[in-house]
Amino acid sequence: MTRRASFRDHLRAHLVLGLPLIGSHLAQMAIATTDTVMLGWYDVEALAGLVLATTLFMVVFLFGSGFAFAVMPLVAAAAETGDDTRVRRVTRMGLWISAGFALAVMPLLWYSGTVLQALGQAPDLARAAQEYLRIMGWGIIPALAVMVLKSYLSALERSRVQLLVTLGAALANIGLNHAFIFGNWGAPEMGIRGAAIASLGVQIISVAALSLYAMRSFPGHALFRRLWRPDREALREVSAMGWHVGLTTLAEVSMFSATGLLVGLLGTVPLAAHGIVLQLAALSFMVPLGLSNAATVRAGRAHGRRDIDALRGGAAAAFSLGVGWAVIAVVLFVGFPEPLLGFYIDPDEPLRGEILATGRILLFAAALFQLADATQVVAVALLRGVQDTRVPMMLAAASYWLVGIPAGWIFGFALGLGAVGVWAGLVCGLATAAVLLATRFWRRAARA
Repeated sequence: MTRRASFRDHLRAHLVLGLPLIGSHLAQMAIATTDTVMLGWYDVEALAGLVLATTLFMVVFLFGSGFAFAVMPLVAAAAETGDDTRVRRVTRMGLWISAGFALAVMPLLWYSGTVLQALGQAPDLARAAQEYLRIMGWGIIPALAVMVLKSYLSALERSRVQLLVTLGAALANIGLNHAFIFGNWGAPEMGIRGAAIASLGVQIISVAALSLYAMRSFPGHALFRRLWRPDREALREVSAMGWHVGLTTLAEVSMFSATGLLVGLLGTVPLAAHGIVLQLAALSFMVPLGLSNAATVRAGRAHGRRDIDALRGGAAAAFSLGVGWAVIAVVLFVGFPEPLLGFYIDPDEPLRGEILATGRILLFAAALFQLADATQVVAVALLRGVQDTRVPMMLAAASYWLVGIPAGWIFGFALGLGAVGVWAGLVCGLATAAVLLATRFWRRAARA
């Protein structure tokens, strides 16, 4: 008779799988940070164009990543029952639908200058962004393929390779940027186009490395053999779940983007403080995000073998780890605001004092939503693991757009609280999502 796993066993299993995924997310952020810093050294106008381009690219990319995230619970459940054929089918169709999505959005990226000008952006910045995206836009194809392969490997509990590949990509990105942005090592000096070439190269290197690893480690899955053959049933399944996951992600991302627009109405200092605190919150979020990926895999495996005790025990461990990190983040944000904020501001900046003063208040608000943010991302990941995505999508969208954004406007403008009021709206939206999604999961677990 198999021994029932203890709470400590579940904690250990989540950490073994989740820690490399956290490291991979942090390394991915390091790639974006490297692009920003190195192009900032080259030219400020090029940097502004990059920021504009990557903002548009990331919205499209995160939406399209929903199909990759849908692969994770489906592969985990199939792998748990030893169904290699189903593993191959859903992974292949994940690659298919991701490639189809990438091709569908290519015109948006190719003509991004026109789109951005229509949205009120300055013509020079819009042209620079388009110059970047007409090269890097092709990178959305390998980038989404990378996400599918990462989901596939995560579901098979091979998370360390993702960390190694992402770290290698970060180093390659530094070298390629050094060559093509500045014209070093015999390469032409290309500025923002050089940054785009470097980013495209990194995506191609990453997809090649992960594909090679998958073929060598799991030859029985034969992922790329007769890849051109369609599988309508698996395609419909991945597509349906992927739209739900993608729209859920888009709802959250757009809520944060909308709060940035609201804070921007308040002036330069509040917007600068908002950007810094949002960056700190994003760094903190990488920990529960990695833990939530592990939660999806372990919930998917428990769901695949119909092990309700493992599902409940794993969920308790996932929520505990998420809340535990949230407490640490609260202590850091509340206890050490000056070092955290000051790292991002030039000591000689005339507005440094004002930005720090506003940033301290916003950092306190960010500390408040750490618990809610960790809870909601783990809850939605667990629901994804048991292949429940349609209702969670609606709950999340309602929380973010019917609660979060209106509350931000009421607190920030109607009540005159400014930027901190907008962030209070974020807290309300995330807290609502956390309560609704966690309640739905535990009710499902109780019925099971």
